[in-house]
Amino acid sequence: QLVESGGGLVQAGGSLRLSCAASGRSLSVYHTAWFLQAPGKERDFVARITPSGNTEYADSVKGRYTISRDNAKNTVFLQVNALKPEETAIYYCAAASGYQPYSRTSRGMYNYWGQGTQVTVSS
Repeated sequence: QLVESGGGLVQAGGSLRLSCAASGRSLSVYHTAWFLQAPGKERDFVARITPSGNTEYADSVKGRYTISRDNAKNTVFLQVNALKPEETAIYYCAAASGYQPYSRTSRGMYNYWGQGTQVTVSS
């Protein structure tokens, strides 16, 4: 089970730290990712972290977002900085028990999802 938290209302340019806490198996054995879904739009890839700790980001968030994992807390974090109004969305955490290189940024690879946490960025 994945449970996100940390969302909220922030002004443009502000920051938040989103958390994805897992129960059961350790997140360190999964490929874990964050996606966001803005109103009326598709759920888009934001960032991912591999079991070995390698990271990958969508071009639009490089330099502003940082994904990390705390194995002791069994939690993956997403530090989001310099937020933009267009990044108002529900942010979802997802985990994949398998790995498909060409699908690593696609929703289809991830078979475990949290309920999401709302981030609202005011202009």
